[in-house]
Amino acid sequence: MPIWDDVLGEADRASFAKGFTADDRVGFGERPALLVVDMCRAFVEDEYPTGDSVRGRPAVAAIGRLLGAARAVRGLPVFFTTYSAQEFAQGWSRWKGAAVHHPAMRRDEAFEIVPELAPRPGERLIVKTMPSAFFGTPLTSLLAYHGIDTVLVTGMVTSGCVRATAVDAFSNNYRVVVPQECVADRGELSHKVNLFDIHMKYGDVLPLDDVLAHLDACARLQGSPAPAPAVLRR
Repeated sequence: MPIWDDVLGEADRASFAKGFTADDRVGFGERPALLVVDMCRAFVEDEYPTGDSVRGRPAVAAIGRLLGAARAVRGLPVFFTTYSAQEFAQGWSRWKGAAVHHPAMRRDEAFEIVPELAPRPGERLIVKTMPSAFFGTPLTSLLAYHGIDTVLVTGMVTSGCVRATAVDAFSNNYRVVVPQECVADRGELSHKVNLFDIHMKYGDVLPLDDVLAHLDACARLQGSPAPAPAVLRR
């Protein structure tokens, strides 16, 4: 059963059924990239006003599994995003809520990627200032450099930066795949509704095991011996 089934009423189902179906798929392309959105202490750890470890920690574990599979695929780029304590202090946007003014959000360590998911050498960390990983960052150029056609979107939070990133990826004509267990939100309702919305219109929300199986197939294909050259017969 899809994760959003228990929050959809019959009227909503009937309305969407006229033009959308959960069975539609955009599918995987030939060149995926993994994007880990804002898996920093400020969102995962409870000491921060924006943090939620109850929902964030399971996502950390799931993303860890996905990272392992992605790193086993030769040439699959991995990108991380985060914010900057200095940018928060300068008040560069009109976020609502008192959380952004909390002293804990002024610490540099607030926006460090949690240790379990720390980027490895060669994996790019992008500091952004707005919800989308694309807005005002070099991400589009980096994806073009690597010839990417599919973006695996993970991270926090589903209704904010994850959704904004998924919509912008779609708007830039990338295939969008969201491994369901690899995203989290502070609110269960907003989590489910936004996953439903992404899946209906912008990309594929899939079980993590399905994405792992695809990456495993990619890695095994790379490990297969090259076919013997054809012999020309005269």
